[in-house]
Amino acid sequence: MTETAARAQSAAHPNPDSDDAVVAVVSLYAKQKKIYARAVSGWFAGWRWALVWGTQLLFYGLPWLEWNARQGVLFDLGARRFYIFGLVLYPQDFIYLTAILIISAYALFLFTAVAGRLWCGYACPQTVYTEIFMWIERKFEGDRMARMKLDGGPWTLNRLWRKTGTQAAWIAFGLWTGITFVGYFTPIRELVPAAASLALGPWEWFWVLFYGFATYGNAGYMREQVCKYMCPYARFQSAMFDKDTLIISYDAERGDPRGTRSRKIDARAQGLGDCIDCGLCVDVCPTGIDIRNGLQYECIGCAACIDVCNGVMDKMKYPRGLIRYATLNGMTKHLTRGEMLRGIFRPRVLVYSAILVLVVGALIASLALRSPFRVDVVRDRATLARLVDDGQIENVYRLQVMNATELPQRYALQVSGLPGIGLQGQEAFEVAPAEARWVTVSVRVPPEAAAAAGAGAHPIQFGIERLPSADDARSVREVEKSTFVVPR
Repeated sequence: MTETAARAQSAAHPNPDSDDAVVAVVSLYAKQKKIYARAVSGWFAGWRWALVWGTQLLFYGLPWLEWNARQGVLFDLGARRFYIFGLVLYPQDFIYLTAILIISAYALFLFTAVAGRLWCGYACPQTVYTEIFMWIERKFEGDRMARMKLDGGPWTLNRLWRKTGTQAAWIAFGLWTGITFVGYFTPIRELVPAAASLALGPWEWFWVLFYGFATYGNAGYMREQVCKYMCPYARFQSAMFDKDTLIISYDAERGDPRGTRSRKIDARAQGLGDCIDCGLCVDVCPTGIDIRNGLQYECIGCAACIDVCNGVMDKMKYPRGLIRYATLNGMTKHLTRGEMLRGIFRPRVLVYSAILVLVVGALIASLALRSPFRVDVVRDRATLARLVDDGQIENVYRLQVMNATELPQRYALQVSGLPGIGLQGQEAFEVAPAEARWVTVSVRVPPEAAAAAGAGAHPIQFGIERLPSADDARSVREVEKSTFVVPR
């Protein structure tokens, strides 16, 4: 072995007993430094708060709306009924949930391809509740510098009451959020008095506390950790971006070299760019990144850095837009805003848009053409077939008729498929509003028809017709298939 190779091997695998050995201790866990985000105002902050108000008024207000003397939006798991204002859904309508999930996925793909993480920055529950919890924190503890001073100081009466007030407000808000969430599954006008008297059921207590604690923990403490480490969207967003995606960008060509200066100094004469290196873009970032280092996966697209930078540019009497929404092509090719916006209409965006329109259209059409009732036919397997009077063959069936309207409805039954086939039992019956009723019917076939058909299972059809009423003169008919068994 040569001397050079020996030295290389010794460096790669040092002898711990030698005097030249260096032992390096690498920590696999580094404590996360707390981020004290500064409050910011501006155009994008206004939009963010508009989304906070809009989403929360919707979430907290919907359970209190009434419709036809019941809660307007209620997912009654016990009765297996899902009420969305005038729409009554059953578990068999699960296909609509699938369509909603597909719409949500393609909408996310579309928005991300066009303008990056718009969902994360403005409407994601983690962002929304973090904004609310940070607002509460600022009300009790002050803005960034005041909070840092408070946390770095000793435990005084002032610190105690401010910290206690913050925690109490966070816990109260989290519990109310949990109660509202459970209020979508248990009528909220019954739930709130029961919660006030501590008379909730075990599952209601579990979900109120679980959802409340999740809100408190995620928005109060974990905050950016959820976005950076727990949310998978941060990891695969790069696969959805391209060079024409609008992202928050720092104009390094205009901003660098950075440096502090007086307003009276001619920055160009001093060889400086427009960035005064104030660091406010870092101070306002909820994930603690420096956007001047380029796009990073931690960026949630909240545009707080744009608002604060525009304010600095105004004070320095420089043009706005040092940090702005722009595309990679727009920055490198110096495209105008109009040219960047025209880049939206590219193949992937058009494909996402077309699929989204088709799925939304199909969902709306399906809901509009949806039958006002559903029928499930179950053959009685305890009695597959039997001989009755006059040698007739009888099969017994159970029909579940689900009324998807909020009016009582009458239905008539018919059966066809074999010569001479007929019903024995209820041929007309009523189902209460938004209820399901099991009806047991016997179907008989004359002996000669059974002999002609032969032994085995034979297809038949049940016709169920909703009879006209004073409230709805339309006649609606559904056909369900089944089989009739002729014994050997």
